[in-house]
Amino acid sequence: MAHVLDNPVWSALSGRQKRFNIGDHELKYFSADVASFVGLKNWDIKDLNSLEERLPAGRTFSVPLASPVKIPDCFELLFEIPLYQMVCPILKRQSLPEIKLQKLGQKQLQQMLDLTALTKPGPFYEHTMDFGNYYGIMDGKRLLAMTGARMKAKGFTEVSAICTQPDQMGKGYASILLQHACERIFSKGEQPFLHVRQDNPSALHVYKKFGFEVRTEIYYAIFKRK
Repeated sequence: MAHVLDNPVWSALSGRQKRFNIGDHELKYFSADVASFVGLKNWDIKDLNSLEERLPAGRTFSVPLASPVKIPDCFELLFEIPLYQMVCPILKRQSLPEIKLQKLGQKQLQQMLDLTALTKPGPFYEHTMDFGNYYGIMDGKRLLAMTGARMKAKGFTEVSAICTQPDQMGKGYASILLQHACERIFSKGEQPFLHVRQDNPSALHVYKKFGFEVRTEIYYAIFKRK
């Protein structure tokens, strides 16, 4: 795996987000209340032995990789799916309504948890917002839509948790938040990336409209110790 985004969890926890690593120098993973991701450098036989011997029980883990791997038999494979990993080398800015965005924090946490549980943009836990830079569209005290940044590798930041209340769909909120997130990332000299299900053509259409391109297919699996 030559590109830093081929193994994004390892890249993040070995570099810009090493403060989140509660594993060690060989087996890296996030706290269960932050993210479910686990990372190994090579995912070869030696690494998989470390996974089998030392990964904690009692919680689920997940992994996104550019190459499929065989999860050891001591783990129960709960879910696997092919994703696309998309990168935005140049942002194609769209003409969008001007809506005030609010930076989200502890006061909005329960609404963030409720919205992500309802819309399922990907796992979101009590301390996922510790990644920072979560913004939302509010109607009074109600959170209508949100997005944020998650994993960070050298030169790249992941856009994540793009979601909208079902009764607010079609108003362009996701596009407004996506463009804002990308602009923030580009302002730091980085490129945005994201992961999307291959069977989600509407999301793919939106991302491509803003300049995202498919970089590679990603193998994504969720598993836990038997």
